[in-house]
Amino acid sequence: MPTVDDVLEQIGEFGWFQKQVFLILCLISVALAPIYVGIIFLGFTPDHWCRNPGVAELSQRCGWSLADERNYTVPGLGAENEIFLQQCMQYEVDWNQSTLSCIDPLSSLADNRSHLPLGPCQHGWVYDTPGSSIVTEFNLVCADAWKVDLFQSSVSLGFFLGSLGIGYIADRFGRKLCLLGTSLVTAVSGVLTAVAPNYTSMFLFRLVQGMVSKGTWMTGYTLNDKNERSENSLPGEKQLTEFVGSGYRMTVAILYQMGFTVGLVVLTGVAYVIPHWRWLQLAVSLPTFLFLLYYWCVPESPRWLLSQNRNTQAMKIMDHIAQKNGKPPVADLKMLSAEEEKTENLSPSFMDLFRSPTLRKYTFILMYLWFTCSVIYQGLILHIGATSENPYLDFLYSSLVEFPAAFIIVVTIDRVGRIRPLALSNFVAGAASLTIIFVPPGLGWLQISLACLGRMGITIVLQVACLVNAELYPTFIRSLAVMVCSTLADLGGIVTPFLVYRLMEIWEALPLVLFGVLGLIAGGMTLLLPETKGAALPETIEDAENFQRSRYRKVRVPESCFTWS
Repeated sequence: MPTVDDVLEQIGEFGWFQKQVFLILCLISVALAPIYVGIIFLGFTPDHWCRNPGVAELSQRCGWSLADERNYTVPGLGAENEIFLQQCMQYEVDWNQSTLSCIDPLSSLADNRSHLPLGPCQHGWVYDTPGSSIVTEFNLVCADAWKVDLFQSSVSLGFFLGSLGIGYIADRFGRKLCLLGTSLVTAVSGVLTAVAPNYTSMFLFRLVQGMVSKGTWMTGYTLNDKNERSENSLPGEKQLTEFVGSGYRMTVAILYQMGFTVGLVVLTGVAYVIPHWRWLQLAVSLPTFLFLLYYWCVPESPRWLLSQNRNTQAMKIMDHIAQKNGKPPVADLKMLSAEEEKTENLSPSFMDLFRSPTLRKYTFILMYLWFTCSVIYQGLILHIGATSENPYLDFLYSSLVEFPAAFIIVVTIDRVGRIRPLALSNFVAGAASLTIIFVPPGLGWLQISLACLGRMGITIVLQVACLVNAELYPTFIRSLAVMVCSTLADLGGIVTPFLVYRLMEIWEALPLVLFGVLGLIAGGMTLLLPETKGAALPETIEDAENFQRSRYRKVRVPESCFTWS
């Protein structure tokens, strides 16, 4: 009885039909980039100081420029360690006094400005920027600066919460319906974020967008990938064959994620042209409504249809694929089966991941790797955005390095293996982060070059870690292992904004110290894992325990999830 894999070999594993569907589904990956790291441009914090009605009147009377107003009335100028005074405190003086002159008005009140009383800002802030952001509109500075961290964390929190339910929806109602539904909610919540009247509603809309946007990405990946079936599978992680044959699985997975990198590059240009956050949010949200056109462009997964005993529809789709690929229809489609390799029928449980010493070691190491790569990847992006003199160019440079990272993966993963490139990439990311600290301030080009090197390393880690995660565990808990371990990436994404922005208040380079230590430790821990290149996939816990000794039997590479977290 032929399986979908067998049929795909006859009608084309990656023919014209699959290429067409693949290209249009890559747009989903492009659209995810502004959601995940759009905070760089939506939530930038410009130079600012306290707004004072009296100062505004005096400035108008004296004809001051914005620079004059700042020099004459803002405390703490000229002292690097007095940023808090400059941005969050004001002189408590009566600016309406007639004795105040237009040239250094405070000199008539005290010989030394440090003797004048200070108080917190009472009337908002003045922002030195031609554009706008959520920071400038909702005054998310000083005591409310943590709300920017929370806004960004809401995306990863949404990823985490959404992953718990999207997989069930895709399995229960189909890939196509799940794709269309999550695309619609992603688009609507994105538009609502752009028109939100206050911070609370904006936060809630962003949370909803996070909950469904990753589901859209994962479902699109599922329709592109070929994965093994598990009762605990998530879309895009461990599913049956969908449209692409196993011979093209890894290429499709890497190219699909490169769509995210294209989205980063596009975001840079759009943000440069549109410096106002509400219009920028609309510009990146409205195109996602076009994904509803997939109703006519993307068919339902034949594998899912077979699993629902809807064989007639599955056969029609396979005939359509054969026709588009210029292949003759398969004669024995009526015998098409969803059945794959027979494995022992075991019910996986969370405790199986810790049941044996070897699996415990794998699980703890991989959980740490997932957490670390999420913190470093997002952390480097946020740190560049917060410290860069030209955030547009620096963000663009650091995004472009993800293209050679993908090339390195393609070249090395089946030649060199997984563990050595994975460990080396962690070491590179950690060492580059630490080295930035010692670069003199005048060598900005060297700082961004090192940041790009670290970004390249951690990008490689993100993609290879999931492949290793899938290859180390027995078949009956493989999907569960990937799901549980990769969840740590979402948790890492939740805490990263707080780590970066709050540590920067103590010392601007302190987050880099954290990234360096995490990366170097991750590199060392990776070397404790066995090489999986060419190894037989473990079928039982005993196989996993004896994994190192069973490597002599070469088999095909398992289907990695390559999920974005």
